[in-house]
Amino acid sequence: MLGAHFNRLTALIVCTVASFAAVAQGAYPVKPIKFIAPFPSGGTSDVLSRLLAAKMTEGLGQTVVVENRPGASGNIGHEIAAKAPADGYTIIMSNNGIYTINPYLFKKLPYDPEKDFQPISLVAMATQVLVAHPSVPVQSVQDLITLAKSKPGHINYGSGGRGIISHISAEMFKTVTGTDLTHVPYKGTGQAIADLVAGQLHVIFSDMVPAMPHIKSGRLRVLAVTSATRSSVLPDVPTMAEAGTGGFTADTWWAVVVPRGVSAEVVNRLNAELARVMKLPEIQERYFALGISTAHSTPERIYELTRVERPAIAKVLKTVGIEPE
Repeated sequence: MLGAHFNRLTALIVCTVASFAAVAQGAYPVKPIKFIAPFPSGGTSDVLSRLLAAKMTEGLGQTVVVENRPGASGNIGHEIAAKAPADGYTIIMSNNGIYTINPYLFKKLPYDPEKDFQPISLVAMATQVLVAHPSVPVQSVQDLITLAKSKPGHINYGSGGRGIISHISAEMFKTVTGTDLTHVPYKGTGQAIADLVAGQLHVIFSDMVPAMPHIKSGRLRVLAVTSATRSSVLPDVPTMAEAGTGGFTADTWWAVVVPRGVSAEVVNRLNAELARVMKLPEIQERYFALGISTAHSTPERIYELTRVERPAIAKVLKTVGIEPE
């Protein structure tokens, strides 16, 4: 009798523990989520993180807190995220620079973008814009080329840091146009844009997000977009190809990822939440105003994009002479 009673009690305890575990797993999230933005305030990663965090807080029922951890072309924030517990309570705004550029820029990364992270979904795609300070006497890309050739090394350009897409775009521009521009790197494109508006720089290949408010206000002059077709936000602005620079294109995508090891249930929950957020009219309107496109995907899509883009990026970096350090 005692043995039978003990067995029934043991079975009850096991079932109870399993039940609690199932409830806990299904209840994700049960505490605040940290959302790392690996670039400074004002840049696209920061703005996107804050937009999504606010809506995810509403949908998940837990506060999603944005934490800026900028530096080293996004490496600092990604190293922190890679070392975080794989429990779904640390997420990070990543981009194609992390997956396709940084592996060629640094001889040793403090993380492996594919082995240390589990993608959740794409969340945005965008072109870049070539913008100039109004004091620079140019009205078009051809004007800029002419001016740069007349004063080699005199025109400076800002970027969000060495190897960031804004840097690579400018180096590609120099290569295809035969011009000599001087690079001034910053810790983020937002900071570079601030100095451009202040007249400390001449031009920048910028993400749409930090540049758009200044384009609309007239504080910056837009010369071209780097997409293959014209932007619906700036329909009167020519593409780089239309401006006479051949097949010059440069686009960026952003994705939310988590540390490797997060359960499939949590990955699916976050993916579904991002799908919901992307359909919200206020998010679609806000994205459009910022000059970027909403995006949602399977986690596997990030790997597909990486496999296609890495060889092309490696070729570009070799062409423009950017070596790993």
